[in-house]
Amino acid sequence: MTQDRALDILKTGANVFLTGEPGSGKTHTVNTYIEYLSSAGINPAITASTGIAATHVGGMTIHSWSGIGVKSQLTEMDLDALSEKERLVKRLQQAKILIIDEISMLSRDTLDSVEAVCRRLRNSHEAFGGLQVVFVGDFFQLPPIERSSFGGGGDMNGDLFYDESEPQTNFAYGSDAWKRAKPLVCYITEQHRQEDGAFLEVLTLLRKGEKTDEMRMILKERSVTPTEQGLTKLFPKNANVDSINNQEIAKISGFAKTYEMSSTGFAPIVEGLKRNCLSPDTLILKVGARVMFTKNHLEGKYVNGTLGEIVSFSKISGQPIVKTRDGQMIEVTPAEWTIQDGQKIIASIEQLPLRLAWAITVHKSQGMSLDAAVIDLSTAFEYGQGYVALSRVRTLEGLFLSGFNERALEVHPEVLEQDTHFRRASEDAEEAFESMDEEETVAMQKSFLSAIGGKEGSELREKKGERVSTYEQTKRHIVEGKSVKEVASLRAMTEGTILSHLEKLIETRELDASVDLAHIKPAIGHFVEMEAAFNKVRAKDKQMNLTAARRITGENYSFDELRLARIFML
Repeated sequence: MTQDRALDILKTGANVFLTGEPGSGKTHTVNTYIEYLSSAGINPAITASTGIAATHVGGMTIHSWSGIGVKSQLTEMDLDALSEKERLVKRLQQAKILIIDEISMLSRDTLDSVEAVCRRLRNSHEAFGGLQVVFVGDFFQLPPIERSSFGGGGDMNGDLFYDESEPQTNFAYGSDAWKRAKPLVCYITEQHRQEDGAFLEVLTLLRKGEKTDEMRMILKERSVTPTEQGLTKLFPKNANVDSINNQEIAKISGFAKTYEMSSTGFAPIVEGLKRNCLSPDTLILKVGARVMFTKNHLEGKYVNGTLGEIVSFSKISGQPIVKTRDGQMIEVTPAEWTIQDGQKIIASIEQLPLRLAWAITVHKSQGMSLDAAVIDLSTAFEYGQGYVALSRVRTLEGLFLSGFNERALEVHPEVLEQDTHFRRASEDAEEAFESMDEEETVAMQKSFLSAIGGKEGSELREKKGERVSTYEQTKRHIVEGKSVKEVASLRAMTEGTILSHLEKLIETRELDASVDLAHIKPAIGHFVEMEAAFNKVRAKDKQMNLTAARRITGENYSFDELRLARIFML
């Protein structure tokens, strides 16, 4: 499913599970939906399963929003007590839409408790008290974890943010709340992070739970010393990260400048915000320090995960000047992280949106995109850690493995089985919406917006003429005689994504390779070599595996070239 189709479905008010592989655009899609709602005067409740994720989305933890705090299970007495909290009741009764990010890390019991609170405090027997609920996340990533409280009190009783701890495996999709909500599955299949065919294949194999010799060989080949110095290092455990960052900053001689975090608001909430903000309370910087931006810039100068180096300090403001990997020179000014209750800011912290970045944990890297990283998975201990770490980087050339174990190559078997059901459900949802008339879809969107009090005349995405699927758009450009590279540029997609569209169009017989793709077929000599390689692989394994074929052809052909040749053999 495309991002646009998922957005269409979200706008109808249906409960949705928005999922997809890392880099597919889940965050972009939900942010676009939030912007759409805001333009209509609707402020959705934006929450996340953990404090770190909450700081990324600019919201609060679902535990705090719902008032359940550290409790994963509630008694009738607990529900009665929450019903007495006027501020909490008001917040839930005024809510229209509930978004829960990083749903994979929320336990089944906790989601059931949140749903029970919504029904009780909103005086409704409907799922989540009649709210539209949007679950966002990928169950192949980090699973639910047990968490410890730092305390709390007042209206926001209980834990707002949590530390990493021992995992549990009671996934949210197995909860009664999930069954009540009956979310439509929107499984986004676009890819905007990884552009490397070989790397995509490795991640796909990991996601399928297939640990092949070819995959191990590719990873072993990336067990090399990076040519660039100062690349970010990822580790499963905090101890390794703190040790490396402290060692590296100490190695730099010269003047050190210290930046202290400032804060306002309810003390327990402030402390939780501090503890989970990627920028530290006390930030010590020196010229030459390796740093990472920890927040998205409003005007797009940098994003959470942008890497750079301190090159100087402003003589006027005293602020650090960072040179990013793409050569930008940015004078960094303080940023603000906040927790809101509706429109009211109840806690805020201010600090430079930077942290030392010689090393970070896999846990804190979730949601980031890195150009390159050195990853040590030798101490990986949890399902999904390896997958999360590897999928942070965009290309195989940007991956440098300093160690890994078999645990790092494992995904949860239960999730593996469930993923098949999610994909099928997404296809069913897409087929259902494709069969609807344009006017019917728009009418549903307008009706929902009106029902939740959206401003009249708010901007629905206007669609003129026939609805065109992403595959049809690619098809039209190709039959016009454009190359894969040209289509990718026109559609702002990777060439790999366009090739996946062509594979689909060939499989569904909407394109004839010999007729419609003749202009992009590899030169005959090259095609014969690649065809012979695929035939050897197919004779052995009964399939045309890209990695196996490339082992035969060597470096003569890229994965995309092989993939294109394979299309003509389908």
